[in-house]
Amino acid sequence: MRNKVKSSCTTILVGKKASIDGSTMIARNEDSEKAIEPKRFIVVQPESQPKIYESKISHVSIPLPENPLRYTATPNADDSIGIWGEAGINQANVAMTATETITSNSRILGVDPYVENGIGEEDLLTIVLPYISSAREGVTRLGQLLEEYGTYEPNALAFSDNDEIWYFETIGGHHWAAIKIPDEAYVIAPNRMNIDTFEVDSENTMCSEDLVELIENNHLNPNPEEALNLRHIFGSATIKDHHYNNPRAWYGQKYFTPEIVQDPMDDDLPFICYANRKISVEEIKFVLSSHYQDTVFDAYGVGTDQQKKSFRPIGINRNIQCHILQLRNDVPKSISGIQWLAFGPNTFNVLVPFYTNVEQTPARYSDTSTSFDFNHPYWLFCMAALIGDYDYDRFTDIYADYEQESMASFRNKQLLADAQATKDFSTDYLEEINQQLAEECYNRTVALLGQMVEKGATQMTLRFDLGD
Repeated sequence: MRNKVKSSCTTILVGKKASIDGSTMIARNEDSEKAIEPKRFIVVQPESQPKIYESKISHVSIPLPENPLRYTATPNADDSIGIWGEAGINQANVAMTATETITSNSRILGVDPYVENGIGEEDLLTIVLPYISSAREGVTRLGQLLEEYGTYEPNALAFSDNDEIWYFETIGGHHWAAIKIPDEAYVIAPNRMNIDTFEVDSENTMCSEDLVELIENNHLNPNPEEALNLRHIFGSATIKDHHYNNPRAWYGQKYFTPEIVQDPMDDDLPFICYANRKISVEEIKFVLSSHYQDTVFDAYGVGTDQQKKSFRPIGINRNIQCHILQLRNDVPKSISGIQWLAFGPNTFNVLVPFYTNVEQTPARYSDTSTSFDFNHPYWLFCMAALIGDYDYDRFTDIYADYEQESMASFRNKQLLADAQATKDFSTDYLEEINQQLAEECYNRTVALLGQMVEKGATQMTLRFDLGD
């Protein structure tokens, strides 16, 4: 089995009444155990979906339903260790992001151990997303699969449609719980068990049928006199959480709800949160790229060496792709789904708003090379991040201009395309717009690299003030 590091990714969820435009948004950084792991962006056609799914890690074999839907995915460029579809929107406008690696504890694992030949992150998008027509159906299908096949690792994931967002966490080898995110709320979820207060008998929650019985019969609840708190019962509160997980939730909550003063190492930071304003795509991207800016914990900041190394940042060298799956409610259903996508480390990349109701994606994003290739955005963004890390203060203004100008241009192109597609819809037209966006992003990023080289060249160590 692959030695998968259980310490990656950050998730942000934004309900439709919490977003600036009334859309639902589920977003995540996919972070690898390696600094370099190229990704692709593809459309999976129904005829390409397997009839029987075979996992390359656990070797579990799963018969799949008939009549799958078309869907987008962001698989690994190297599929020798599995598909790792990670994120996508299907033709019914249902989005799925999978997964956020979470924590567990020995109490639940002693009762319900992991299943070595079960399902895991490698498999989940492929065996769930093509077969659901709502976010609730996603929860139901995944819950059934977990109960039947079990899992070999702890994971959290999210489903959304135009109306609802559901957050789902695995519990032990076969159990699970899911909660509907309030429309007015947002969530910042790092690599820990995140669900806290949980009402079993509610239309806004779903879980394994025997979850309460499991807790009571095995004495799993450390606070039996209080309301069920799944984080306390099934999760962890370790020194690693204090430095690796909790600070990321703290910083995201500090950004969206700055009036609340909290401790970055607090194990009980709230799960469901409410912002002091409506949340935009740009703000989600800022948090997913963040490294504790304007605090002493910023790795590029003015704190002491100890402070700058205290907490794991959200934007990190192991970001391999960032996505925001947006389902819009102010446009026709045919153009509602947008997969905002950025490859590579988030500190020097940019999101591109790709329409998902298409038959194919741009070659620059679908055909990523497994080795360095200047023609593919993944590798350009890795190069920009590497140069930018060399002297962050020198290059950050150049990058800020690049990101703002790029996003403004992409949004303008999208606005015009929305108007045209509303009058005369065709998937061919959406594919043409996606192609234009991909090429513009590529050209702008090449220009960014040129600016960085020109500015950085004047500060090379091998220089001398007297010249001839």
